[in-house]
Amino acid sequence: MGQDSPWLNPSGSPRAAGEGCAAGGQRGGPFGGATAALLAALMGLLVLATVLGNALVILAFVVDRSLRTQGNFFFLNLAIADLLVGGFCIPLYIPYVLTGEWRLGRGLCKLWLVVDYLVCTASVFNIVLISFDRFISVTKAVSYRAQKRMTRNAVLKMITVWIAAFLLYGPAILSWEHIAQKSILPEGECHAEFFHNWYFLMIASTIEFFTPFLTVAYFNLSIYLNIRKRTSLRNENLPPGQEDCEMSFQGEKREHTVFFVKPKRHKHEKRASSLSPPRKALSQVTSEAEQA
Repeated sequence: MGQDSPWLNPSGSPRAAGEGCAAGGQRGGPFGGATAALLAALMGLLVLATVLGNALVILAFVVDRSLRTQGNFFFLNLAIADLLVGGFCIPLYIPYVLTGEWRLGRGLCKLWLVVDYLVCTASVFNIVLISFDRFISVTKAVSYRAQKRMTRNAVLKMITVWIAAFLLYGPAILSWEHIAQKSILPEGECHAEFFHNWYFLMIASTIEFFTPFLTVAYFNLSIYLNIRKRTSLRNENLPPGQEDCEMSFQGEKREHTVFFVKPKRHKHEKRASSLSPPRKALSQVTSEAEQA
């Protein structure tokens, strides 16, 4: 396959459109020594940054119990998927793209393709799940707060994401050549057997990219409209004689508003202050007594 094909998986294997876990085509061809060294260094830095960043997210979740809320479980799921991309998929892709040839055998090729498609698809589905969680937290805030510490539902949703991601590509990668009764994969290459099957790629792309894109756009637009509606209703219901003092600081692009609320005094405090003499009169009596 040529390196300019539009249906290539980010970590190197051909796939449906919409993936962005790594850059590059399926076969980059042989590079010069300087170019190969530069590409290897850049991809090595990419692997290091991906692994360290997501490992820190997972470590923070494990160490700090206060982070174990329902919404943060979905970020943990996303970090696990991205950690596998950086720790498994990209390292196997580096020698493949630099040499232009797969030299690790058909078995490891199948495993790499399954994991690669799985984790990249799981990342997309996790983003949808995070957007849905934010949508529920804004539109149904009361019920969401009541279930905030219920991690069982969050774990079930996380498992569902991985199952759905595997079912989209996994069975096709593992069984396509057996169903077709032949393999179209040339020696020294590693890509999915359905690479030239346009209708499968179209269906998979719709499920993996276009549907999540529209769903996330809908959730975020709904969140924005809901917050805007509640803000306008709150501003309309403010009483005209409210004792709050409002100070606005105008910036170039944003406005910061700070409210200072005057504390209410209790009845017994008012009664005590009325019975006590004024401070000015008390100081005057004291000065007269000293002069006498």
